[in-house]
Order: sequence, then structure tokens, then C-alpha cells
Amino acid sequence: MTDEVLIDVQHLYKRFVVDTNFFGRPTSVLKAVDDVSFQIHKGEAFGLVGESGCGKTTIGKMLVNLYTPSEGKIFFEGKELTAMKPKERREYCKDIQLIFQDPYASLNPRMTVGDIIAEPIRINHLLPDNEVENRVTYLLNCVGLANHMRNRYPHEFSGGQRQRVGIARALAVQPKLIVCDEPVSALDVSIQAQVLNLLDDLKDEFGLTYLFIAHGLNVVKHISDRVGVMYLGKLMEIAPKHELYANPLNPYTKALLSAIPSVNPETRRKRIILQGDVPSPIDPPAGCRFCSRCFEKVDGCDSVTPELRMVQPNHWVACHRFDDQNL
Repeated sequence: MTDEVLIDVQHLYKRFVVDTNFFGRPTSVLKAVDDVSFQIHKGEAFGLVGESGCGKTTIGKMLVNLYTPSEGKIFFEGKELTAMKPKERREYCKDIQLIFQDPYASLNPRMTVGDIIAEPIRINHLLPDNEVENRVTYLLNCVGLANHMRNRYPHEFSGGQRQRVGIARALAVQPKLIVCDEPVSALDVSIQAQVLNLLDDLKDEFGLTYLFIAHGLNVVKHISDRVGVMYLGKLMEIAPKHELYANPLNPYTKALLSAIPSVNPETRRKRIILQGDVPSPIDPPAGCRFCSRCFEKVDGCDSVTPELRMVQPNHWVACHRFDDQNL
């Protein structure tokens, strides 16, 4: 990892219209991502975790241009992607690739694996036609698949093998950033470790940068250099992984970490049981998003939105307990 910033996300918003009135004006809006800012350094694996519906996948889809931000800016290598016209933005699409959560749904069942991997190479005119087949063979070997499998169809593979095909397809255009959208959540536990180790090896071999999206902090810990924790569209905490796991500051992060099983009694945390349900992103609570379930509330939590601030070196947290007047 270097100090060079590859991705710079500034005050990003994404809203989805749920319902409209007779005149077509929005009457109900879902706030999927609400004022999120972070940076990813070149060569870094940045983990993004949180409950279902917190907005982490939406952020990933905005980075790869599947969603258009409602507000905010996304910079890639210093260039503002959100200000580019579609034709200009298309030139950067190959530099930011996506590994999907469901390896079967993301592969065309009518194409062989060889054609699936070769397709982005041909579309982007990266190699002469006579060199494409050699590139496909090389990529299959990189992800641990035999060359003779290139003529098979996706339904002839296991879940883990299909995800390897998805990884090879993402690598085909020589990207700089790969958004990994829960790439192991649909796999068996034994296969998850193999895919995570593969992603870790490929990161070093190809000099890749990852945005790794997942539900479980235990999965993110294996591959990430830094971790961001999201809740209901907001970033609650960002820190290097060892710092976050050893010294969580936000109450929500503490609750997540307490849920990780441990076979060692000395490292086992006291289980924190959160009360109540996750509020609706259509009508989130005023102030801190977590205040309705928080066990460490202070004055202002239910009325003022906390600012994400650095309270320790490289450790950012959005919590009123760390406001100047409460320190």
C-alpha cells in the first residue's frame, strides 16, 4: 500500500424514489447512502462492512457506474468521474471492475467460460485476436482452473469454481481497482477461505486495489488493510483493521465485534445484545442513525448528526461521545 490516493469519495448521496404523487413528484424517498466520504489508497484493500440495507453495495455500484450518485463526487486518480460525460466515463470503466455476490447469476449461461473471460478483452480491443486465447489460458491458470475447462458452461461448475471464473473475468481488462461485492457470502465456509486466499495472492501479483464489501467483520479482517463500518447509509467508523478490532470506539462497531464467535475464552468479548429494530431508511431517526439502539447515548445523540472525525491517528469515528465538549 502506498500513500497515493486512488479513489476519493466526497459527500456521496444516493436516494431512490419509492413513491410519487399524482403529479409525479416524490412523496417517499429511500436514503440508501447519506453523506459518505472516504479514501482508498493505491495497493490497499479497504473493507466495508455493515448490516443488510446499510448502503455498502450501493456505494460499490456507484463506483463502477451502475448507479449514478444523487449528490457528491467520486475522484479516480485525481479525475472527477461524476463530472464526466458518459463517453468520457466509459474510458475508465475497464479500470474499475466488479466481482458479483452471486457467481451463477453474473455469468451468461449460454456462453462457455472461455468466451466469458475473452469477451471484455475483445470489447475493449486490448489484444490482437490471435493472442486472446493465450490470455484466457493464463487467467484460468491464475485463478486455479485447468485450461480444458474453458469449453464448459457455467452450470457445469461448482459455486467456488464459478466465482473463480468471475474473478478471472474481472482481471481480464487489467483493472486498477476491483470492487468485491460480498464475493464469498454465497459459498461454503471451506470454499470461502480458498477464495479469500486467492484474492489476497492476486492482489500482490497484479498490484490490485480492493474495495471489499461484506457482512462479517471476521471475513473482512482476513483481507483488509483498513475497515469502514456502515449503518443505515452512514459511515460510523474507519480505522486500520488491527486498531479497529483491538480498540473499537463506536458503540455499533463494539456490538458487531461482540457477535464474532471465538474459540479462545481469553479473546472472547462480552456479547452486546442490541434492543429494537433497524429504523427504516425511508424515515431515518434525527441525529445519530444509531441513537435508537445505542447503549452509550449522550446529550445530542437524538437531535444532532455526529461528524466523522479523526480522534486518534488514522482512526475516524462518528459519535458524540468524542465531540470536543465530551472528551
